Amino acid sequence: MTRYAAALLAAVLALAGCDDSKPPPKPAAAPEKPKAPVSTRPLTPSWPAAASAKSDQASVSGDLLFARNYYVVLDASGSMTEKGCSGDLPKIDAARNALAAFAESLPADANLGLQVFDARGVREQIPLAAGNRAKFKSILAMVRAGGGTPLQTAISQAYARLEQQGARQLGYGEYHLVVVTDGEASDGQDPTNAVKAILDRSPIVLHTIGFCIGPKHSLNQPGRTIYRAADNPQQLREHLSDVLAEAPAFAVTGFK
Repeated sequence: MTRYAAALLAAVLALAGCDDSKPPPKPAAAPEKPKAPVSTRPLTPSWPAAASAKSDQASVSGDLLFARNYYVVLDASGSMTEKGCSGDLPKIDAARNALAAFAESLPADANLGLQVFDARGVREQIPLAAGNRAKFKSILAMVRAGGGTPLQTAISQAYARLEQQGARQLGYGEYHLVVVTDGEASDGQDPTNAVKAILDRSPIVLHTIGFCIGPKHSLNQPGRTIYRAADNPQQLREHLSDVLAEAPAFAVTGFK
């Protein structure tokens, strides 16, 4: 190595030794977010606790735990003998036809029940079960309109039936309460408190179809209930079909 090259190398090494700069430290890795726990409990873990204690029916198992339940409350009050918006048919006939079509459209494994209120009061005609479509239509054909509109009693009793079924299914599955009515409640039968109790305590979805009465009804509570006004028999059929498209969405932590 020549004297010049040696001097150049020494200068470079000296400069390198004087450089105190260091590469910037790497940013610390962000802590990994904990994964959300996956619950294996029913979507409504504590519902229906009260019914579970009272139920005298054995719980179901397997796929039946996740069955969909549709409990129909039919208003057969005296005003359903009128024609109103139902064309040439009395409103009760239009309702029977629409509900018969609704029953046929349900999945075969879905549970269907029927309660009617008429001149003889509030009565369960068909308990919740699958495989009862022919019986459902047969009972519908015998319904005769008369009497008042005891909505509070009807809805409370319908809730009790769905709660009992919820106990059998250990809270799993879907629960739909379907009300077809043509008028407001009779005196002393305001359903507001009954509806509030259902919506606050359970996963039941309340569907109301107001037939020939428009949107002004005590069961029309936007954001809480599903209410549709049917202004003719075709809309009544369509709105019953819409019930099948409605599925509840609840957080796992709900209803504790």
